[in-house]
Amino acid sequence: MADAATRQAWGDALYAALRARTVVDPLTVQDPSITIDDAYHVSRRILERRLDDGERLVGKKIGVTSRAVQDMLGVHQPDFGYLTDAMHGDGELPISRLLIQPRAEGEIAFVLGRDLVGPGVTPEQALAAIDTAHACFEIVDSRIRDWRIAIQDTVADNASSGLFVMGPGVRPHGLDLTAVRLVVHKNGRKLSEGVGAAALGSPLICVAWLANTLGAYGIPLRAGEIVLSGSLVPLEPVVAGDHMHVEVEGLGATEVVFT
Repeated sequence: MADAATRQAWGDALYAALRARTVVDPLTVQDPSITIDDAYHVSRRILERRLDDGERLVGKKIGVTSRAVQDMLGVHQPDFGYLTDAMHGDGELPISRLLIQPRAEGEIAFVLGRDLVGPGVTPEQALAAIDTAHACFEIVDSRIRDWRIAIQDTVADNASSGLFVMGPGVRPHGLDLTAVRLVVHKNGRKLSEGVGAAALGSPLICVAWLANTLGAYGIPLRAGEIVLSGSLVPLEPVVAGDHMHVEVEGLGATEVVFT
C-alpha cells in the first residue's frame, strides 16, 4: 500500500493529464504494488482538484459491469467514479477538445429521490430510493496510454470517466429492469443491443453494489444525485462527426452528436 504523498502525486499526475489531454503510463507499470484501495484514494484526489476548480459533485458512476465490457478491457470486476457538473452534457459534445481516446456506451442512469447509504443495501431498497430512470450515453475516456488498464488503473483514473448525456426521466417502478432492452444506433445504423441483466444481473444490483462499496469508504449516495449504472453493450470508439442514438424499452431515448 502506498503512502499518502505517493497517492497524492499519482492523483495530481492524472489530473494534469485530464486537463492537458495527455496520457500517462499505467500506474500498475510505474508501481506494480499499487492496490485497489490506493487507487480509490487517487481517484478521490482527482475529484478534490476538480472541485477546487469550481466543479460541483452531481453523482457517481459504476463501471465495468457487463461481460462485454469486462472482456474488452480485461478488467473483471466493477468499480466506481465521481460525476461532476462539467461532465454532464446535452445533445452535442465537443469530444475533440475535451477527451483523449473516447468510447461511447449505452446504459441506464438513475436520479435518487432519497439517500442511499451502505452497507447492507439491497436491490429492492435501491429501487425504493430511485426517483427517475433515464436512457443514457456515457462517453468514457482514459488518461492511461492506449487503454492498457488493470483494475487499479481504471479505478485511479476515476473509473475511466469522460462525459455523459441523459434523456428525459421516467419513474421505473413497475418496470422489469432486468428485461428492458437497450438498442444503440450509430450514424443511422443499428450498432448493438443489450438487456438490463447484462449489468451484474440487474441495474438495481449495480446501484446496491455502489451504495455498499461507497459505504465501506464512508461515502453516501444523496437524494438528487445521478447514478450511471453501467454499460449494457460493448464500448464504441467515437470521433467528431459521429451521431449516436440509444433507446431503452419503457424509458425513452437520447442522442448525441460528437464535435
